[in-house]
Amino acid sequence: MTQRQTRRQFLSSGLAAAAVWPLLGSVRAARFDADPFALGVASGSPTTQGVVLWTRLLFADADPAPADSFSFAPAPQHPPMDVAWEVAEDESFSRIVQSGIETASEALAHSVHVAVDGLLPDRWYFYRFRCGDALSPVGRTRTAPADDAGNARFSLAFAACQQYEQGWYSAYRDMAERDLDLVVHLGDYIYEKSYGAQHVREHGTGAPSLLFEYRQRYALYKSDPDLQLAHARFPWLFTWDDHEVVDNYGGDGSPTDRTPASFLKRRAAAYQAWYEHMPVPPLAAPDFGDFRIYGNHRFGTLLDLTLLDARQYRDPAPEAPQPAELSRYTMLGKVQEAWFDRTMREKKAHWSLIGQTTLLSARDLELGPGTRYSDDGWDHYRSGRERLLESVRAANRSNPLVIGGDLHAFYAADVRTADGDLVASEFVTGSITSDPPAAEALDTVMAENPHIRFGDASRHGYSLLHLAPEQARVELVAVDRKDPEATASIFEEFEVLDGVPGVTRA
Repeated sequence: MTQRQTRRQFLSSGLAAAAVWPLLGSVRAARFDADPFALGVASGSPTTQGVVLWTRLLFADADPAPADSFSFAPAPQHPPMDVAWEVAEDESFSRIVQSGIETASEALAHSVHVAVDGLLPDRWYFYRFRCGDALSPVGRTRTAPADDAGNARFSLAFAACQQYEQGWYSAYRDMAERDLDLVVHLGDYIYEKSYGAQHVREHGTGAPSLLFEYRQRYALYKSDPDLQLAHARFPWLFTWDDHEVVDNYGGDGSPTDRTPASFLKRRAAAYQAWYEHMPVPPLAAPDFGDFRIYGNHRFGTLLDLTLLDARQYRDPAPEAPQPAELSRYTMLGKVQEAWFDRTMREKKAHWSLIGQTTLLSARDLELGPGTRYSDDGWDHYRSGRERLLESVRAANRSNPLVIGGDLHAFYAADVRTADGDLVASEFVTGSITSDPPAAEALDTVMAENPHIRFGDASRHGYSLLHLAPEQARVELVAVDRKDPEATASIFEEFEVLDGVPGVTRA
């Protein structure tokens, strides 16, 4: 498959290849009036010997097409269905290395999560699904290098904040053409609410609160062909932020739900819908009231990547806490904080990447001698931030990097402790589509926070991280969100040198 292969060629290649699929009994029994693989295919959570494959069967009477009006009516029930899958070394599937059958049931929206193992490290593979007379597109995925592999390069994209109504996903079409090993999504994959102006398309309903409503919202977002293409090209890793549930929630607290009990039911529904639509490992006994997603991922001796959950366990801090109170509050929760500290002290790769949802560095929002901080970010949990940075410092990590999203602006920053020590280098990606902050607000941030070395709220897009033993290079990619055929361009580059924390322009 070439870099310039078109989306239509790539997604349709599975149809021709699957013509030789063997007869698989019950898998071939069903007949569909519409393509049940209309939400595409995806892979994620790569390990040295495996990867998770995902798809979801979509029925013609279950979720309306994107052009239709979403009525928020519960979907009709459909029986469990057998779905066959194959993994091959080549796109024509002449060298199949793994295969099997999974049952997709209504309990999990007929989603399929296949934990494939027995693969070779650091290899590209191709995969596909079949159910009845329907064939899926072909996806491509890659296993992680062996833990002791001296890999000399690794490239990933990181992205966040893709409000469906506010722009097209042209950024993902550009991303799919890059030479990447991995994509990391840092939250706000869907938006539960509609806001802003100059929409290019519509949700068609109000904010979801029930399981079937969140399922419909995900089906709408994942119907986008450019997003499907980027999923089909690379393995992904994920964390979530707030809009996957409701804006500005934290722990069991929500600004819109009347009681913690009612909100926790809504949160569990949202978490289940997230799971049903993401290529994350299958759950033996799903419990969406307490759903762990944080974890550590190793890619040879070059990179270890730690992804954090900054929403599910945070304390709902008061609106105007006294300085002494702040020491009591945690953004990650005590269990995750302890896990992070242990993880930082374990065997280290050359570059340590910490993925979380927002800007870790301090961000004073008030011009002049006073200070004002957001109550939805790390500045509201300053003692928690100091504990996190102390874990990094105590572990003597040589090259810690931090990535984030959430703020709908690009940032590059030197991460410093409260006493001024330079601990890490940080890059926040702009939004794929979501509306930016006002230019005046960005100007204030840049004037009041000298450790933030760069900021840009005028562009949309994503970021690239290229790692080599001697340096990390970050490229910021801009694309016009209002143009469905827009081309992207790199508008700024930064580097972090081996053993020298701090951000410099490349």
